[in-house]
Amino acid sequence: MAPEAPMRLIDSHAHLDRDEYGPELDAVIARARAAGLERIVCVGLWRKPGDFGSALELATRDPAFFAATVGIHPHEAVRVPEEDWQACEAAARDPRVVAVGETGLDFHYDLSPRDVQEGAFRRSVRLARAVEKPVIVHVREADAVCVNVLRTEGVPRAGGVIHCFTGDAAAARAYLDLGLFVSVAGIVTFKNAGAIREAIQLVPRDRLLVETDSPYLAPIPFRGKRNEPAHVVETARKIAELWGVPVEEVAEVTAENTRRLFRLY
Repeated sequence: MAPEAPMRLIDSHAHLDRDEYGPELDAVIARARAAGLERIVCVGLWRKPGDFGSALELATRDPAFFAATVGIHPHEAVRVPEEDWQACEAAARDPRVVAVGETGLDFHYDLSPRDVQEGAFRRSVRLARAVEKPVIVHVREADAVCVNVLRTEGVPRAGGVIHCFTGDAAAARAYLDLGLFVSVAGIVTFKNAGAIREAIQLVPRDRLLVETDSPYLAPIPFRGKRNEPAHVVETARKIAELWGVPVEEVAEVTAENTRRLFRLY
């Protein structure tokens, strides 16, 4: 949905190389531009041996519009061979790659054993520290362990972000105390997301990002459909409602925060 007035938005986390887009990708990108997006951070993840998707190719195709990351998702951690860890570490040093991740912990699905997830998370945090880039953290039902990992390993000097925040106020405070940014996805628009909205209001304005996590988690009024970057406008509208400011202000503030975190200058 196009905004009522021009604005400058950045989708700080999207998976545009997923199969859900296929031949429609160019149309999806066109709709993003029409909605006021000036940049999309494309999250590149390990899929299978030797395959990290095409986020880096998108960043090469249009570096002024796309930025790429590289990482190993906790769901896949148990399947990744050592040679692909080495490939991830090499890719993280590529100047087109702006962050390591997403990485982290998912104790909801437990698709990888928890100790394997934690080991992969720690290795990824150390990688981010080594290449001096921010880390993008996925965490679901694992906030206490996540905070412990980040405290003991040390947040990279370049910082990091809790992507698609779904925690409570205590979790938000813990991540903020670590110096992290917090990113909000379309879940914040859901009727049953009151606790998330309360937690988000604790986040200083200079530490909040907006994202779609496309093709997942489409916001209202698109819930249940394939998500896409243009829909980040709806998340920005919800934040504007919480802040009591025009949506254009949310767009400007969160875009600047994203530029600052990922060095998109």
